[in-house]
Amino acid sequence: MSKVEFKRSVKCPECSEKAEWSDQNIYKPFCSKRCQLLDLGSWVSERHVIRGDTLLDSDEEFRDL
Repeated sequence: MSKVEFKRSVKCPECSEKAEWSDQNIYKPFCSKRCQLLDLGSWVSERHVIRGDTLLDSDEEFRDL
C-alpha cells in the first residue's frame, strides 16, 4: 500500500494565487519571493498598519533632551 499525501494550499495574501503550505515552499504563506517582498514593502511604506495607540513618538522624545 502506498502512503497518500495531502497537499495543503492557502491563498497567497498578496496575489490570491494558491500557495502550497509545505516545507518545500520557503516563502509560505506567499506563493513566491516576489509576493513576499511586495508585502514587506507594504509594511515598510506603512500601507499595511496595525491600528492602535502610538507607544512612542520619537520626535517628542528627543526634543526633551
